[in-house]
Amino acid sequence: MDTLLQNASSLFFTSSSIPITPSLSKISHFQVRFSAPSNHKPTTRRAFKLKMASATHTAAVEQQRVIIPNKHGEKLVGILHDCGSREVVILCHGFRSSKESTSLVNLATALEIAKITSFRFDFTGNGESDGSFQYGHYWREAEDLHAVTQHFHQSNRVVSAIVGHSKGGGVVLLYTSKYHDIKTVINLSGRYDLKTGIEERLGKDYMERIEKEGFIDLEKSGKFEYRVTLEGLLDRINTNMYEACLQIDKDCRVLIVHGSSDKVVPVEDAYKFAKIIPNHKLHIIEGGDHSFTNNQNQLASVVVKFIKETVSQDNGTTSS
Repeated sequence: MDTLLQNASSLFFTSSSIPITPSLSKISHFQVRFSAPSNHKPTTRRAFKLKMASATHTAAVEQQRVIIPNKHGEKLVGILHDCGSREVVILCHGFRSSKESTSLVNLATALEIAKITSFRFDFTGNGESDGSFQYGHYWREAEDLHAVTQHFHQSNRVVSAIVGHSKGGGVVLLYTSKYHDIKTVINLSGRYDLKTGIEERLGKDYMERIEKEGFIDLEKSGKFEYRVTLEGLLDRINTNMYEACLQIDKDCRVLIVHGSSDKVVPVEDAYKFAKIIPNHKLHIIEGGDHSFTNNQNQLASVVVKFIKETVSQDNGTTSS
């Protein structure tokens, strides 16, 4: 497997002086840029390296930690990979994951190489963002995404695409069914029927137990991990992806990417999405698992190519 050298958020250090670049002067006052304090030992910024199908490329850009309030006043924390482009691609993580997931970091790196700005962030109750984790709440996360897209629209940016992995794949489709302002949407390993996959996590008698106790506590290695409430469970069960996808505009371009060996969400779900989304492209990665563990380069290549093609169409130019 190709080695992917990633650069983490350790590049940033707190500073009492927070300069704002002119090109981003319209971004809200919640934006924070990190630089090393005067007494900090200088370090060398490491370049991103991502081996693509044809050649090895490197790109180094400044990352900015950006904080965006959602409509409930909770702070959503994200990392902006600013390549200087007006267009920005929003990257959404999956269930109990974060903006630091391997796939999101690698996609941000691949987009840097293509000179496309991206923003990866944590949904409410995940990663660094405010709030407590809630099971279900797909529409709530779609509203978090709306807060992010509106932030960039108001900052004179163009959100050229939204990309979501796993639960995030469902979230970007729900967003698109309600808000019709993004014309390029990418669903990676998303689940079609949200009534499935519950038993694998909660056990066969999950409904009986949750109706009796009002909640189910999940543990991992004997330690409490998270709580599933009846409200959260019903929220997931009652979220209808089929009905939502019927509301997606015909001029919205949707890319569906799924691994043929996905054991979490079966590849059949990708074909079900493809049947009801009118303007779609389906790409199956042979041998790929749910997180595309051994197919990161192929995933990045497919996603970046699709985004470049659609951006070029919008701009009336030819992608290279």
